[in-house]
Amino acid sequence: MLPLGTVIKQCCKVSWTWKIEHAQPLVQSRQLSCVQPGCPQDVLRRTPLYDFHLAHGGKMVAFAGWSLPVQYRDSHVDSHLHTRRHCSLFDVSHMLQTKIFGHDRVKLMESIVVGDIAELKPNQGILSLFTNEAGGILDDLIVTNTSEGHLYVVSNAGCWDKDLALMQDKVKEFQNKGSDVGLEVVDNALLALQGPTAAQVLQAGVTDDLRKMPFMTSAVMEVFGVSGCRVTRCGYTGEDGVEISVPAIAAVHLATALLKNPEVKLAGLAARDSLRLEAGLCLYGNDIDEHTTPVEGSLSWTLGKRRRTAMDFPGAKIIVPQLKGEVQKRRVGLVCEGAPVRAHSPILSTEGTVIGAVTSGCPSPSLKKNVAMGYVPFKYSRPGTQLLVEVRRKQQMTVVSKMPFVPTNYYTLK
Repeated sequence: MLPLGTVIKQCCKVSWTWKIEHAQPLVQSRQLSCVQPGCPQDVLRRTPLYDFHLAHGGKMVAFAGWSLPVQYRDSHVDSHLHTRRHCSLFDVSHMLQTKIFGHDRVKLMESIVVGDIAELKPNQGILSLFTNEAGGILDDLIVTNTSEGHLYVVSNAGCWDKDLALMQDKVKEFQNKGSDVGLEVVDNALLALQGPTAAQVLQAGVTDDLRKMPFMTSAVMEVFGVSGCRVTRCGYTGEDGVEISVPAIAAVHLATALLKNPEVKLAGLAARDSLRLEAGLCLYGNDIDEHTTPVEGSLSWTLGKRRRTAMDFPGAKIIVPQLKGEVQKRRVGLVCEGAPVRAHSPILSTEGTVIGAVTSGCPSPSLKKNVAMGYVPFKYSRPGTQLLVEVRRKQQMTVVSKMPFVPTNYYTLK
Protein backbone atom coordinates (compact mmCIF):
# COMPACT_ATOMS: atom_id res chain seq x y z
CA MET A 1 0.00 0.00 0.00
CA LEU A 2 1.40 3.40 -0.95
CA PRO A 3 1.90 6.11 1.70
CA LEU A 4 -0.64 8.93 1.50
CA GLY A 5 2.00 11.45 0.42
CA THR A 6 2.83 9.26 -2.58
CA VAL A 7 -0.86 8.85 -3.42
CA ILE A 8 -1.35 12.61 -3.43
CA LYS A 9 1.72 13.23 -5.56
CA GLN A 10 0.39 10.82 -8.16
CA CYS A 11 -3.06 12.43 -8.03
CA CYS A 12 -1.94 16.05 -8.29
CA LYS A 13 -0.30 16.44 -11.69
CA VAL A 14 0.83 20.02 -11.09
CA SER A 15 4.19 21.60 -10.44
CA TRP A 16 3.64 21.41 -6.71
CA THR A 17 1.66 19.03 -4.54
CA TRP A 18 -0.87 19.26 -1.78
CA LYS A 19 -0.44 17.75 1.64
CA ILE A 20 -2.34 17.83 4.93
CA GLU A 21 -0.14 16.64 7.76
CA HIS A 22 -2.81 14.75 9.67
CA ALA A 23 -4.43 13.03 6.69
CA GLN A 24 -4.90 9.40 7.65
CA PRO A 25 -3.43 6.19 6.23
CA LEU A 26 -5.59 4.47 3.63
CA VAL A 27 -6.75 1.94 6.22
CA GLN A 28 -7.51 3.10 9.73
CA SER A 29 -7.62 0.84 12.74
CA ARG A 30 -9.72 2.83 15.18
CA GLN A 31 -13.39 1.91 15.43
CA LEU A 32 -15.55 3.65 12.83
CA SER A 33 -19.17 3.43 11.90
CA CYS A 34 -19.62 1.89 8.46
CA VAL A 35 -21.92 2.32 5.51
CA GLN A 36 -23.45 -1.14 6.06
CA PRO A 37 -23.95 -3.06 9.32
CA GLY A 38 -21.42 -5.77 9.99
CA CYS A 39 -18.62 -4.34 7.83
CA PRO A 40 -15.00 -4.52 9.09
CA GLN A 41 -13.92 -1.98 11.69
CA ASP A 42 -10.93 -0.81 9.63
CA VAL A 43 -13.04 0.39 6.66
CA LEU A 44 -13.05 4.11 5.98
CA ARG A 45 -16.30 5.97 6.28
CA ARG A 46 -17.96 7.05 3.06
CA THR A 47 -20.15 10.10 2.60
CA PRO A 48 -23.49 9.78 0.74
CA LEU A 49 -21.68 11.24 -2.29
CA TYR A 50 -18.92 8.59 -2.50
CA ASP A 51 -20.15 6.97 -5.73
CA PHE A 52 -20.96 10.41 -7.13
CA HIS A 53 -17.33 11.43 -6.61
CA LEU A 54 -16.02 8.38 -8.41
CA ALA A 55 -18.41 8.93 -11.31
CA HIS A 56 -17.08 12.49 -11.69
CA GLY A 57 -13.41 11.53 -11.64
CA GLY A 58 -12.76 12.13 -7.96
CA LYS A 59 -9.34 10.92 -6.77
CA MET A 60 -10.10 9.50 -3.35
CA VAL A 61 -7.77 9.67 -0.34
CA ALA A 62 -8.19 8.97 3.36
CA PHE A 63 -8.74 11.96 5.61
CA ALA A 64 -9.78 11.89 9.28
CA GLY A 65 -11.21 8.39 8.90
CA TRP A 66 -13.15 9.17 5.72
CA SER A 67 -12.63 8.50 2.02
CA LEU A 68 -12.80 11.91 0.35
CA PRO A 69 -11.80 13.41 -3.03
CA VAL A 70 -8.49 15.27 -3.01
CA GLN A 71 -9.28 16.62 -6.50
CA TYR A 72 -11.26 15.79 -9.66
CA ARG A 73 -10.28 15.92 -13.33
CA ASP A 74 -9.24 19.57 -13.08
CA SER A 75 -5.89 20.34 -11.50
CA HIS A 76 -5.66 21.56 -7.93
CA VAL A 77 -4.66 25.05 -9.13
CA ASP A 78 -7.53 25.24 -11.62
CA SER A 79 -10.02 24.23 -8.92
CA HIS A 80 -8.59 26.80 -6.53
CA LEU A 81 -8.78 29.64 -9.03
CA HIS A 82 -12.25 28.61 -10.22
CA THR A 83 -13.45 28.97 -6.61
CA ARG A 84 -11.98 32.46 -6.38
CA ARG A 85 -13.52 33.57 -9.72
CA HIS A 86 -16.77 31.56 -9.91
CA CYS A 87 -17.86 28.92 -7.40
CA SER A 88 -17.08 25.35 -6.41
CA LEU A 89 -18.96 22.56 -4.69
CA PHE A 90 -17.23 20.74 -1.84
CA ASP A 91 -18.46 17.64 -0.02
CA VAL A 92 -17.91 18.32 3.68
CA SER A 93 -20.26 15.60 4.94
CA HIS A 94 -17.45 14.24 7.10
CA MET A 95 -17.99 17.10 9.56
CA LEU A 96 -19.79 16.31 12.82
CA GLN A 97 -23.25 17.91 12.92
CA THR A 98 -25.16 17.94 16.20
CA LYS A 99 -28.23 19.53 17.76
CA ILE A 100 -28.25 20.69 21.38
CA PHE A 101 -31.79 21.19 22.62
CA GLY A 102 -33.68 21.86 25.83
CA HIS A 103 -34.29 24.92 28.02
CA ASP A 104 -30.70 24.91 29.34
CA ARG A 105 -28.97 24.41 25.96
CA VAL A 106 -27.21 27.80 25.98
CA LYS A 107 -25.95 27.33 29.52
CA LEU A 108 -24.60 23.92 28.57
CA MET A 109 -22.82 25.17 25.46
CA GLU A 110 -21.28 28.11 27.31
CA SER A 111 -19.83 25.64 29.83
CA ILE A 112 -17.56 24.17 27.14
CA VAL A 113 -16.90 27.01 24.64
CA VAL A 114 -15.38 30.50 24.86
CA GLY A 115 -18.03 32.38 22.84
CA ASP A 116 -21.07 34.38 23.94
CA ILE A 117 -23.83 32.02 22.81
CA ALA A 118 -26.53 33.84 24.79
CA GLU A 119 -26.15 36.98 22.68
CA LEU A 120 -26.82 35.21 19.38
CA LYS A 121 -29.99 36.29 17.62
CA PRO A 122 -32.30 33.67 16.11
CA ASN A 123 -30.57 31.95 13.17
CA GLN A 124 -27.25 33.70 13.89
CA GLY A 125 -24.04 31.70 14.20
CA ILE A 126 -20.58 32.20 15.63
CA LEU A 127 -17.17 30.56 15.33
CA SER A 128 -16.12 29.36 18.76
CA LEU A 129 -13.63 27.07 20.46
CA PHE A 130 -13.81 24.13 22.83
CA THR A 131 -11.07 24.68 25.43
CA ASN A 132 -9.63 22.67 28.32
CA GLU A 133 -8.75 23.84 31.81
CA ALA A 134 -5.14 24.44 30.74
CA GLY A 135 -6.37 26.93 28.11
CA GLY A 136 -5.66 24.63 25.17
CA ILE A 137 -7.95 24.43 22.14
CA LEU A 138 -9.78 21.11 21.86
CA ASP A 139 -11.43 22.05 18.56
CA ASP A 140 -12.95 24.93 16.61
CA LEU A 141 -16.64 24.82 15.75
CA ILE A 142 -19.61 26.84 14.51
CA VAL A 143 -22.60 27.24 16.81
CA THR A 144 -25.90 28.52 15.36
CA ASN A 145 -28.85 29.59 17.52
CA THR A 146 -31.68 28.27 15.36
CA SER A 147 -35.21 29.65 15.41
CA GLU A 148 -36.41 26.04 15.80
CA GLY A 149 -35.39 25.92 19.46
CA HIS A 150 -32.02 24.18 19.32
CA LEU A 151 -28.34 24.95 18.78
CA TYR A 152 -26.91 23.58 15.53
CA VAL A 153 -23.24 22.71 15.97
CA VAL A 154 -20.71 21.81 13.26
CA SER A 155 -17.24 20.63 14.33
CA ASN A 156 -14.27 18.88 12.75
CA ALA A 157 -14.26 15.27 11.56
CA GLY A 158 -10.76 14.76 12.93
CA CYS A 159 -12.13 15.48 16.41
CA TRP A 160 -15.43 13.59 15.95
CA ASP A 161 -14.99 11.11 18.82
CA LYS A 162 -13.46 13.67 21.18
CA ASP A 163 -16.05 16.37 20.49
CA LEU A 164 -19.01 14.02 20.70
CA ALA A 165 -17.77 12.55 24.00
CA LEU A 166 -17.21 16.04 25.40
CA MET A 167 -20.75 17.15 24.55
CA GLN A 168 -22.39 13.88 25.62
CA ASP A 169 -20.56 13.89 28.97
CA LYS A 170 -21.61 17.49 29.59
CA VAL A 171 -25.22 16.67 28.70
CA LYS A 172 -25.21 13.80 31.22
CA GLU A 173 -23.65 16.05 33.84
CA PHE A 174 -26.35 18.69 33.33
CA GLN A 175 -29.13 16.10 33.25
CA ASN A 176 -27.89 14.62 36.54
CA LYS A 177 -28.31 18.06 38.07
CA GLY A 178 -31.86 18.31 36.79
CA SER A 179 -31.20 20.55 33.80
CA ASP A 180 -33.30 20.32 30.64
CA VAL A 181 -30.80 19.45 27.88
CA GLY A 182 -30.35 16.85 25.16
CA LEU A 183 -28.12 16.03 22.20
CA GLU A 184 -28.80 14.54 18.79
CA VAL A 185 -26.30 13.71 16.03
CA VAL A 186 -27.57 15.03 12.70
CA ASP A 187 -27.24 12.33 10.05
CA ASN A 188 -27.29 14.73 7.10
CA ALA A 189 -24.86 15.28 4.27
CA LEU A 190 -23.17 18.68 4.21
CA LEU A 191 -22.35 20.48 0.94
CA ALA A 192 -20.35 23.70 0.72
CA LEU A 193 -20.94 25.97 -2.27
CA GLN A 194 -18.17 28.56 -2.24
CA GLY A 195 -17.21 31.48 -4.45
CA PRO A 196 -18.37 34.92 -5.62
CA THR A 197 -21.22 33.49 -7.72
CA ALA A 198 -22.44 30.98 -5.11
CA ALA A 199 -25.44 33.04 -4.00
CA GLN A 200 -26.48 33.67 -7.60
CA VAL A 201 -26.37 29.94 -8.31
CA LEU A 202 -28.26 28.98 -5.17
CA GLN A 203 -30.90 31.69 -5.58
CA ALA A 204 -32.23 29.88 -8.66
CA GLY A 205 -33.22 26.94 -6.46
CA VAL A 206 -34.72 28.67 -3.39
CA THR A 207 -37.60 31.04 -2.73
CA ASP A 208 -35.91 32.78 0.23
CA ASP A 209 -34.19 36.04 -0.66
CA LEU A 210 -30.48 35.33 -0.09
CA ARG A 211 -29.74 39.07 -0.18
CA LYS A 212 -31.27 39.18 3.31
CA MET A 213 -28.93 36.46 4.65
CA PRO A 214 -25.56 37.94 5.67
CA PHE A 215 -22.45 36.05 6.69
CA MET A 216 -22.96 33.66 9.64
CA THR A 217 -26.75 33.53 9.41
CA SER A 218 -28.82 30.45 8.72
CA ALA A 219 -32.30 29.33 7.66
CA VAL A 220 -34.19 26.14 6.86
CA MET A 221 -35.56 26.13 3.31
CA GLU A 222 -36.34 24.01 0.27
CA VAL A 223 -33.34 23.85 -2.07
CA PHE A 224 -33.84 22.68 -5.66
CA GLY A 225 -36.86 20.69 -4.57
CA VAL A 226 -35.31 19.20 -1.43
CA SER A 227 -37.21 20.25 1.69
CA GLY A 228 -35.73 20.54 5.16
CA CYS A 229 -32.31 21.85 4.14
CA ARG A 230 -30.44 24.14 6.54
CA VAL A 231 -28.54 26.79 4.57
CA THR A 232 -25.84 28.68 6.50
CA ARG A 233 -23.92 31.54 4.92
CA CYS A 234 -20.39 30.58 5.90
CA GLY A 235 -17.45 28.59 4.62
CA TYR A 236 -13.76 27.75 4.78
CA THR A 237 -12.42 29.57 1.73
CA GLY A 238 -12.62 33.30 2.51
CA GLU A 239 -15.22 33.70 -0.24
CA ASP A 240 -18.95 34.27 -0.05
CA GLY A 241 -20.79 30.98 0.07
CA VAL A 242 -23.03 28.60 1.95
CA GLU A 243 -22.98 25.26 3.67
CA ILE A 244 -26.13 23.20 3.05
CA SER A 245 -27.12 20.48 5.52
CA VAL A 246 -29.25 18.19 3.38
CA PRO A 247 -30.94 14.85 4.12
CA ALA A 248 -28.46 12.16 3.08
CA ILE A 249 -30.91 10.50 0.72
CA ALA A 250 -31.18 13.73 -1.32
CA ALA A 251 -27.48 14.69 -1.38
CA VAL A 252 -26.78 13.37 -4.88
CA HIS A 253 -29.93 15.04 -6.25
CA LEU A 254 -28.87 18.39 -4.80
CA ALA A 255 -25.25 18.10 -5.98
CA THR A 256 -26.44 17.18 -9.47
CA ALA A 257 -28.84 20.13 -9.56
CA LEU A 258 -26.11 22.57 -8.54
CA LEU A 259 -23.67 21.19 -11.13
CA LYS A 260 -26.12 21.89 -13.93
CA ASN A 261 -25.09 25.55 -13.63
CA PRO A 262 -21.87 26.08 -15.63
CA GLU A 263 -20.59 28.38 -12.87
CA VAL A 264 -20.22 25.38 -10.58
CA LYS A 265 -17.39 22.84 -10.58
CA LEU A 266 -16.50 20.16 -8.07
CA ALA A 267 -13.47 20.76 -5.85
CA GLY A 268 -11.66 18.57 -3.35
CA LEU A 269 -9.47 18.64 -0.27
CA ALA A 270 -6.44 20.07 -2.07
CA ALA A 271 -8.20 23.26 -3.18
CA ARG A 272 -9.99 23.54 0.15
CA ASP A 273 -6.66 23.52 1.99
CA SER A 274 -4.93 26.15 -0.17
CA LEU A 275 -8.06 28.36 -0.17
CA ARG A 276 -8.33 28.32 3.62
CA LEU A 277 -4.60 29.04 3.99
CA GLU A 278 -4.85 32.09 1.71
CA ALA A 279 -7.76 33.20 3.92
CA GLY A 280 -5.63 32.80 7.07
CA LEU A 281 -7.95 30.13 8.50
CA CYS A 282 -6.66 27.45 10.86
CA LEU A 283 -6.60 23.71 10.27
CA TYR A 284 -7.12 21.96 13.59
CA GLY A 285 -4.24 19.63 14.42
CA ASN A 286 -1.82 21.72 12.36
CA ASP A 287 -2.26 25.37 13.31
CA ILE A 288 -4.09 24.99 16.62
CA ASP A 289 -4.32 22.13 19.10
CA GLU A 290 -4.59 21.26 22.79
CA HIS A 291 -1.21 22.89 23.43
CA THR A 292 -2.25 26.22 21.87
CA THR A 293 -4.35 28.86 23.62
CA PRO A 294 -6.73 31.16 21.71
CA VAL A 295 -4.42 34.13 22.34
CA GLU A 296 -1.34 32.28 21.12
CA GLY A 297 -3.34 31.16 18.07
CA SER A 298 -4.31 34.78 17.25
CA LEU A 299 -7.94 33.88 17.94
CA SER A 300 -8.62 36.29 20.80
CA TRP A 301 -11.59 37.66 18.86
CA THR A 302 -13.47 34.41 19.54
CA LEU A 303 -13.56 35.22 23.28
CA GLY A 304 -16.91 36.84 24.08
CA LYS A 305 -16.61 40.13 26.00
CA ARG A 306 -19.06 39.00 28.66
CA ARG A 307 -17.24 35.68 28.94
CA ARG A 308 -13.89 37.44 29.43
CA THR A 309 -15.31 39.48 32.29
CA ALA A 310 -17.06 36.53 33.91
CA MET A 311 -14.07 34.21 33.34
CA ASP A 312 -16.53 31.33 33.26
CA PHE A 313 -15.25 29.19 30.39
CA PRO A 314 -12.71 26.33 30.60
CA GLY A 315 -9.16 27.65 30.86
CA ALA A 316 -10.24 31.25 31.52
CA LYS A 317 -7.71 31.64 34.34
CA ILE A 318 -4.93 30.92 31.85
CA ILE A 319 -6.39 32.61 28.75
CA VAL A 320 -7.77 35.92 30.05
CA PRO A 321 -4.49 37.14 31.63
CA GLN A 322 -2.76 36.48 28.29
CA LEU A 323 -4.95 39.17 26.71
CA LYS A 324 -3.16 41.84 28.74
CA GLY A 325 0.39 40.56 28.54
CA GLU A 326 2.85 39.02 26.15
CA VAL A 327 2.48 35.35 25.30
CA GLN A 328 5.43 33.07 24.71
CA LYS A 329 4.43 32.36 21.12
CA ARG A 330 1.98 33.64 18.55
CA ARG A 331 0.60 32.36 15.25
CA VAL A 332 1.71 34.56 12.36
CA GLY A 333 1.46 34.66 8.59
CA LEU A 334 4.60 34.32 6.49
CA VAL A 335 5.36 35.21 2.88
CA CYS A 336 8.38 33.21 1.80
CA GLU A 337 10.98 33.28 -0.96
CA GLY A 338 12.43 30.23 -2.69
CA ALA A 339 11.02 26.71 -2.54
CA PRO A 340 7.54 26.04 -1.10
CA VAL A 341 7.45 25.88 2.70
CA ARG A 342 5.70 22.98 4.40
CA ALA A 343 4.53 22.18 7.92
CA HIS A 344 7.31 21.51 10.44
CA SER A 345 9.88 23.62 8.55
CA PRO A 346 12.02 25.46 11.13
CA ILE A 347 11.65 29.24 11.45
CA LEU A 348 14.89 31.05 12.33
CA SER A 349 15.93 34.53 13.35
CA THR A 350 18.11 36.40 10.88
CA GLU A 351 21.05 35.36 13.09
CA GLY A 352 20.25 31.72 12.32
CA THR A 353 18.73 30.66 15.66
CA VAL A 354 15.70 28.38 15.47
CA ILE A 355 12.79 30.27 17.06
CA GLY A 356 9.69 28.41 15.83
CA ALA A 357 8.12 26.17 13.24
CA VAL A 358 5.77 26.38 10.26
CA THR A 359 2.37 24.74 10.83
CA SER A 360 0.87 25.13 7.31
CA GLY A 361 2.36 26.23 4.01
CA CYS A 362 1.83 26.11 0.25
CA PRO A 363 2.35 28.11 -2.92
CA SER A 364 -0.56 30.57 -3.23
CA PRO A 365 -2.29 30.09 -6.60
CA SER A 366 -3.88 33.53 -6.28
CA LEU A 367 -0.75 35.47 -5.31
CA LYS A 368 1.85 33.27 -7.03
CA LYS A 369 3.92 33.49 -3.86
CA ASN A 370 4.72 30.98 -1.13
CA VAL A 371 2.59 31.56 1.96
CA ALA A 372 2.63 29.88 5.34
CA MET A 373 1.66 30.26 8.95
CA GLY A 374 3.53 29.22 12.03
CA TYR A 375 4.49 30.12 15.59
CA VAL A 376 7.23 32.48 16.69
CA PRO A 377 8.07 34.22 19.99
CA PHE A 378 5.99 37.34 20.60
CA LYS A 379 8.87 39.73 19.89
CA TYR A 380 9.16 38.36 16.34
CA SER A 381 5.43 38.52 15.59
CA ARG A 382 5.14 42.09 14.28
CA PRO A 383 4.20 42.29 10.56
CA GLY A 384 7.21 43.22 8.45
CA THR A 385 9.69 41.33 10.64
CA GLN A 386 12.37 39.64 8.54
CA LEU A 387 13.04 36.00 9.38
CA LEU A 388 14.39 32.82 7.79
CA VAL A 389 12.82 29.42 7.08
CA GLU A 390 14.71 26.21 6.48
CA VAL A 391 13.61 24.10 3.51
CA ARG A 392 15.59 20.98 2.63
CA ARG A 393 18.47 22.20 4.81
CA LYS A 394 18.65 25.51 2.94
CA GLN A 395 17.73 28.84 4.54
CA GLN A 396 15.33 31.18 2.72
CA MET A 397 14.13 34.69 3.49
CA THR A 398 10.60 35.15 4.84
CA VAL A 399 8.67 38.09 6.24
CA VAL A 400 5.91 38.14 8.83
CA SER A 401 2.70 39.14 7.07
CA LYS A 402 -0.79 40.14 8.09
CA MET A 403 -3.54 37.60 7.43
CA PRO A 404 -5.61 36.92 5.45
CA PHE A 405 -3.13 36.83 2.60
CA VAL A 406 -5.99 37.24 0.11
CA PRO A 407 -8.82 39.64 1.11
CA THR A 408 -11.97 37.88 2.27
CA ASN A 409 -15.28 38.42 0.48
CA TYR A 410 -17.86 37.53 3.13
CA TYR A 411 -21.33 38.90 2.39
CA THR A 412 -22.62 41.60 4.72
CA LEU A 413 -25.77 43.67 4.49
CA LYS A 414 -25.11 47.03 2.84
